[in-house]
Amino acid sequence: MYLTLDHLSKTFPSRGKEAEVTAVDDVSLAIEQGEFVTLLGPSGCGKTTTLRLIAGFEFPTQGCITLDGRGLEDVPPNRRDMAMVFQSYAIFPHLNVFENIAYGLHIKKLSASEIRRRMAEVLSLTELSGLEHRAPHQLSGGQQQRVALARALVMEPKVLLFDEPLSNLDARLREQMRAEIRRIQQTLGITSVYVTHDQAEAMTLSDRIVVMNRGRIVQIGTAHQIYRRPANAFVADFIGKANFLPADVVGMAPGRLDLDVLGWPLSLPSSDGAPRVGERTTLLARPEAILLNVSGKGYPGRIRRVAYLGPVVEYDVEVAGAVLALTQYDPREVYPVGTEVHVQLVEEALYLLPTE
Repeated sequence: MYLTLDHLSKTFPSRGKEAEVTAVDDVSLAIEQGEFVTLLGPSGCGKTTTLRLIAGFEFPTQGCITLDGRGLEDVPPNRRDMAMVFQSYAIFPHLNVFENIAYGLHIKKLSASEIRRRMAEVLSLTELSGLEHRAPHQLSGGQQQRVALARALVMEPKVLLFDEPLSNLDARLREQMRAEIRRIQQTLGITSVYVTHDQAEAMTLSDRIVVMNRGRIVQIGTAHQIYRRPANAFVADFIGKANFLPADVVGMAPGRLDLDVLGWPLSLPSSDGAPRVGERTTLLARPEAILLNVSGKGYPGRIRRVAYLGPVVEYDVEVAGAVLALTQYDPREVYPVGTEVHVQLVEEALYLLPTE
């Protein structure tokens, strides 16, 4: 592997210095060259500290980091052949676009011809050509973010690090910049580690997502794997919306489990480690795994909330004392609050969470 974190831990003294706070707890991760990996989790889960350990801004309490076969234990940040794009952009206000991007090249004392070559390439790649002489205050938020990205790329690092770079942009601009970052990363084939708490960013950008909680890695996988087969209820709840339904195992057959869900029978495929008869488990039903109709098929319920979003309508439906969140796509009709309806569970889209 190209970039490896091996049993990485980081502790900090508490405010009263009477105990230690563990920010990163025994994290191991192997990243391939050219891969885009996102560290995802809530505030305080250890993702930013992990990124800072990779960058060399913090040093691990335990464990080690290896890049391209070289240990980084004693390597300072400026010699790690990495570049970081920060949340705050960190653009020099007194320098124009060209000077901001080329700043690191001058520090490295590269030749004028090499600087011109690199600058021409990165300005074209980030679509900043023609803006070289503008001051930072003359740029939009998206253009400032492109300058920060270009300044990192122009150094031609082995690893590109992102610390929640889009959190200061509005929703529409975030979507545009997500596409731009992914396009540039794939064009260059540069190894990238991205930190965010935004699940949409993680799912849009990443080859693999690393979900973290309380300093530990909870699950690693593609967006599809983590969304469809979450390791536990925390991952299921953090990645997308989720309905957690209590399910009692009432019978077993070869390759099947017979369940009681909200007082209704349901049969699902079984797998290794499946619960036994008499045990209670948790069924994960995503909003799109629940169908709504007024024809009388399925669980009877009553609509408690409606949110019309154009191409989709979100409903909360009370069923057997539980409130289920469901999404209806391409709606022909929007049912008002209080409507008596029925819901059906889409068997192939359901998932029994592993027993914790």
